[in-house]
Amino acid sequence: MRQRSTVRAWTVRRQAVLPGFLENGTVRKGKRMPEAVMDYVCVDLETTGLRPKLDKIIEIGAVRVISGEIAGTFETFVYPGRAIPEQVTALTGITGEQLADAPVISGVLPGFLEFAGQLPLLGHRVLFDYSFLKRAFVNEKLSFERNGIDTLKLARKFLPQLPSKRLADLCAYYEIAVRPHRAMEDARASHFLYQRLCREFFCGNEKDFAACPLLYKAKREGPATKAQKQRLIRLCEQYGRNLECDPEMLTKNEASRLIDNILAAFGSLQNRGK
Repeated sequence: MRQRSTVRAWTVRRQAVLPGFLENGTVRKGKRMPEAVMDYVCVDLETTGLRPKLDKIIEIGAVRVISGEIAGTFETFVYPGRAIPEQVTALTGITGEQLADAPVISGVLPGFLEFAGQLPLLGHRVLFDYSFLKRAFVNEKLSFERNGIDTLKLARKFLPQLPSKRLADLCAYYEIAVRPHRAMEDARASHFLYQRLCREFFCGNEKDFAACPLLYKAKREGPATKAQKQRLIRLCEQYGRNLECDPEMLTKNEASRLIDNILAAFGSLQNRGK
């Protein structure tokens, strides 16, 4: 039986007040100034690859932040319906065995949506994570339009002297403890990095820290038809090829690509033998 995603409360010490501000968000001189976004959801994904159209989510980690404090977390493995590339396991430590009993993405999204609400998303290269989530939501006929803040963009603008803007390297620079390439750890790290960037650079650069619409176009892909799945299985049997995915989880486009790849590879071999 597939496991449900886990949501647990997690509180930490209150973050320091931004320079020049009082606890209530006003400037000490009495003038009202724009406030940094302090309510958001930090999200990070682990995936089977870098292409939202072709690859799948295997882990979601998210941190809900209210008034600058961590108010809750959401984390779950996701069964991708395909083999995990060796390089992904080497990078993340996530294996196919760990995902075998995980929920499928359709079973995870409602819980994540409830957890995130309408809060803006925050992440390191947040559009990457958003693109995978947006495609997954669209395929389930669900809307997922959000604003977002990208700590990578902030780091590129305000820390140009640093040779690397990778999350792990920025965390090392700020002495933020992190175990990289796991979703929850990276989500937490992005939160603490954002807080540090706010404290150092927000005042005078308010527009750079504003949450902006995240733009990614995704067209719904329907599930593979019965005829496609049957043909794919027959081709694999005919050419002695292992089907390294669950045909029941394929979309029409994915099934078509697999069929075309098999015909292209084995058809060319047959033609060479003639």
